Amino acid sequence: MNRKTGTTTVGIKVKDGVILAADTQASLDHMVETLNIRKIIPITDRIAITTAGSVGDVQMIARILEAEARYYYFAWGRPMTTKAMANLLSNILNENKWFPYLVQIIIGGYVDEPTIANLDPYGGLIFDNYTATGSGTPFAIAILEEGYKENLGIEEAKELAIKAIKAAGSRDVYTGSKKVQVVTITKEGMQEEFIKL
Repeated sequence: MNRKTGTTTVGIKVKDGVILAADTQASLDHMVETLNIRKIIPITDRIAITTAGSVGDVQMIARILEAEARYYYFAWGRPMTTKAMANLLSNILNENKWFPYLVQIIIGGYVDEPTIANLDPYGGLIFDNYTATGSGTPFAIAILEEGYKENLGIEEAKELAIKAIKAAGSRDVYTGSKKVQVVTITKEGMQEEFIKL
């Protein structure tokens, strides 16, 4: 059975932190399963991933990363950086390329510095200032490209992320247009909120 699903997630890196945003609709084929799903999963208190693709695969990856982060802290006495975790995730995905995890992931965090990376199912890893995943990517990335500036503040980046998800939700039938999950990560920690559109 081949059924269409979709979502849109975005990540933005600015000087003072990282913004991750995602719609909250879970769809299966032409049916909306729920309007209240979390698509941004905290891995540590400073790193989170966004989910686009197979829910079970993303949940498995999140459990692996959580365990690796705890082990790293236990072994080294300091938290794993976002860049190190992104490279670890890239290796995990690449090791499974013949039976891939069906996911597109944005990993974002602020451990030593703000970091955003985009990973494909085969472990392709791109570090960038902004990125998008999911079925609404073409619409979201257009908004991000137009609105991103290196000197954006956290609140401006949050507004841009919400605008990108909103644009995707208005054009991509598989992206929700009712609510956006937003996670802000700064050196002070992580904050989650839900914004009604």
